[in-house]
Amino acid sequence: MNIKEADMSSALKTPFTNIQQELLQLYTREVSEEDLKNIKELIGKYFAQRLTNLADDAWDNNGWTQQDMEDILNDPNQ
Repeated sequence: MNIKEADMSSALKTPFTNIQQELLQLYTREVSEEDLKNIKELIGKYFAQRLTNLADDAWDNNGWTQQDMEDILNDPNQ
């Protein structure tokens, strides 16, 4: 067995995550390309909003100011 086959074998033995299982159930029927595009966009928007909420929470919890953000963005170590 070569490395590629070993990777595939390992991936096939790995159980699906809860989101993978849900998506597999969703896609048991054929959808149009337009629907597929819209579903991908919805998923992307969901995770983008979630990240925005986490960033807003961090901002509020740390009491950051606009100057703090400028300092973070201009930090050469970032």
